[in-house]
Amino acid sequence: MEEGTVATWLKKVGDKIEEGDILAEIETDKATMEFESFNEGTLLHIGVQEGETTKVDELLAIIGDEGEDISDLLNGGGNASAEDSNAEDAKAEASDEVESNKDETTETEEASNASADLPEGVIVVTMPRLSDTMEEGTVATWLKKVGDSVEEGDILAEIETDKATMEFESFQSGTLLEIGLKEGESAKVDELLAIIGPAGTDVSGVAANFSASSAPAAKKEEAPKQETKKEAPKTATASTETKTKAPAPTPVTENGRLYVSPLAKKLAEEKGINLTKVQGSGENGRIIKRDIENYEPAAGAAAVGKFVPSGQEDFEDIPNSQMRKAIAKSLTKSKFSAPHYYLAVEFNMDNAMAFRAQFNSIPDTKISFNDIVVKACALALKQHPQVNSQWFDDKMRLNNHVHIGVAVAVPDGLVVPVVRFANEQSLPQIGAEVKALAGKARNKKLTPDEMSGSTFTVSNLGMFGIDYFTSIINQPNSAILSVGAIVQKPVVKNGEIVVGNTMKLTLACDHRTVDGATGAEFLQTLRGYIENPVTMLV
Repeated sequence: MEEGTVATWLKKVGDKIEEGDILAEIETDKATMEFESFNEGTLLHIGVQEGETTKVDELLAIIGDEGEDISDLLNGGGNASAEDSNAEDAKAEASDEVESNKDETTETEEASNASADLPEGVIVVTMPRLSDTMEEGTVATWLKKVGDSVEEGDILAEIETDKATMEFESFQSGTLLEIGLKEGESAKVDELLAIIGPAGTDVSGVAANFSASSAPAAKKEEAPKQETKKEAPKTATASTETKTKAPAPTPVTENGRLYVSPLAKKLAEEKGINLTKVQGSGENGRIIKRDIENYEPAAGAAAVGKFVPSGQEDFEDIPNSQMRKAIAKSLTKSKFSAPHYYLAVEFNMDNAMAFRAQFNSIPDTKISFNDIVVKACALALKQHPQVNSQWFDDKMRLNNHVHIGVAVAVPDGLVVPVVRFANEQSLPQIGAEVKALAGKARNKKLTPDEMSGSTFTVSNLGMFGIDYFTSIINQPNSAILSVGAIVQKPVVKNGEIVVGNTMKLTLACDHRTVDGATGAEFLQTLRGYIENPVTMLV
């Protein structure tokens, strides 16, 4: 765990707190856990609201004597973190920043918070990031000059990026007070491009002191909300389009270029409006945002000679949960640090099917094929400790105990509860424990101890009809077994083709600890147990 999300507060400011009371439920990377107070007093302050996320050791709450003055703590004194214990007004502003654009850098947030240093009404326009690979841009042409009046939707300049020359549209109204780059000059993304504000305002100090990396006195231009599900950042670097999509080519008429702002063009595409039918009200007849919003087609009019699609691009951004972040981090590390290789086998399951049917005929007894696989793996690992090992930079650890991790799918991703000393447990005991752990996993009630300490992992997708697949090793394990579905198919027995039942398994191994021959020998032993499961009872 590196950060947590407050799922629910069970106490509110002003409540009396006793030692042992549950203050909140905290969502970690693996489960939602109750957070217990080790102190008594009154809950004076809540630093993280429900649904908000914060890093380990950051301010969560303050408990003290009723009526106690905690202003020093909230203003950065005492033991609280200065960054996360600001006054409530600063905290609310930072919260808005995170909510509007979680990808903004710390420097951007600091610049936004310090915007009070700017003259009233002044907006700093910075070099926008007009493509996902753009690092700097060149001003090809200025379409406005210092002293010109600028309206929202006007094109300020044409900027040459690494992919194309694009029109840069203003989202603000005012007077162009300063131009930071001449035509032909280049600057990195977020460097000063222009300053807009009330006519006659002295901005010489703003321009002289501006720095993209430490700009405490400059506030970047704010982009308005998009009219789709995705909102543009409130403190954006004046990017006019979605970063992953270059703007569509400017429409062309028979008489030449049709002048239209990028935002107006986007809105027209969304509304299915033929731009050749729109009268522009912007500079030199340019079609701007308000022209599209106010456009009403003539009665009975229809686009002629042009197909207007009725569909609309749509998407939804879902914030990554703590569990999803942890899965991404651990599996990426495993895939690129452990040299994986794979051994695939196919087992005959006729005897296992008959064995399970007989076993389940015993009253109050029910085992699954997965239980059989877990038990067989545990016994085979005792005979092949190198597969039951861990890799360290200076040594290899051969585990004499066998703790089997069983991968369980949950709504947010995947967790791996652990069946401890699986080789010593009976099949019904394994079945009961796996069922109980899986239920706790789906309810996010697993404890850290129940998810740690595995020496080998089993991942079974057979119940979903998956015939064959490979898995990424669950480090620090050295191997993981992927189990497919039991399939009825023609097989050869005693020289004849008969109907049989088979199951494919794939062993992913870390080549640092498990050589190919070692993995193959383990699978041979595993075959003996699964194809003749009665031997597991001897």
